[in-house]
Amino acid sequence: MTERDADHTARRDPASGQTQGPAGAAHNEAGQDQPQQAEAVQENGAEVSTDATPAGVPEAAIPELVIISGMSGAGRSTAAKCLEDLGWFVVDNLPPALIPTMVELGARSQGNVARIAVVVDVRGRRFFDNLRESLADLDSRGVTRRIVFLESSDDALVRRFESVRRPHPLQGDGRIVDGIAAERELLRELRGDADLVIDTSSLNVHELRAKMDAQFAGDEEPELRATVMSFGFKYGLPVDADLVADMRFLPNPHWVPELRPYTGLNEEVSAYVFNQPGAKEFLDRYAELLRLIATGYRREGKRYVTIAIGCTGGKHRSVAVSEKLAARLAAEGVETVVVHRDMGRE
Repeated sequence: MTERDADHTARRDPASGQTQGPAGAAHNEAGQDQPQQAEAVQENGAEVSTDATPAGVPEAAIPELVIISGMSGAGRSTAAKCLEDLGWFVVDNLPPALIPTMVELGARSQGNVARIAVVVDVRGRRFFDNLRESLADLDSRGVTRRIVFLESSDDALVRRFESVRRPHPLQGDGRIVDGIAAERELLRELRGDADLVIDTSSLNVHELRAKMDAQFAGDEEPELRATVMSFGFKYGLPVDADLVADMRFLPNPHWVPELRPYTGLNEEVSAYVFNQPGAKEFLDRYAELLRLIATGYRREGKRYVTIAIGCTGGKHRSVAVSEKLAARLAAEGVETVVVHRDMGRE
């Protein structure tokens, strides 16, 4: 298992694109919005003490916090991506001194940031000494926080660093094992304080994601998101497609003069396509196949899938079938986006 896994995302959680923005905003607000000492204030009719929460922020608005740390190469990035897929706002390599400010910004988001995950590692070792002080600050505010520590054996870590041909961040002029030993010593106290320790020595990426799902997904099954994309084979296959289906076994409406100017979004074109032998049967059987595949994807920790439906020009058959297939998936609870890549190119 490496530090990174390459899941394609048809739709990305806004948090993944805002990692640096909020962190910078937190830094800018530091020193401006410090909690003030007061007996109590009225917030929406409820009495809220400002001793434990930021000024003007109800205690119920304070987001849940998970701190992800552990050995380099043990899977921190995989764990963070898993939480991101579960809807957490993820910030990578945030200096520990800024964690309370990040929580305060989340509390001021009016419920838009209810869960925050922060990755803390030795890349920020200059700030690592501030972590204990930050944790004490969070405890005084009543923040619900958990520490997840990713552990792995020396042998497994050495293999992973050698496979990617990258040095350990703490090895300096020494060997990989020297860097691992230095990191273990630096993180020893944090490991003892961890709420959850996961040993990834014998785990692959999917098994680690399954463990994170079991801890943080709750009773809900992890959500699968699908992009259904129509395309024309004459313009090339979509490079990001996970599954490809070919609609060229159906008669082409292009050769029907009254249908040629229209697209598969037109009711007459759609009716023509699905009145052809095999069209409805294909839709039924392919939807059934996708149900089977979706179950396996969820089990293996895959959250995003792109289903490409092609015909010659990407205008008639593929568009009509994509629309019907997307409607089927949405009716079965799959969050679905429809994209017609080549419609309008002719």
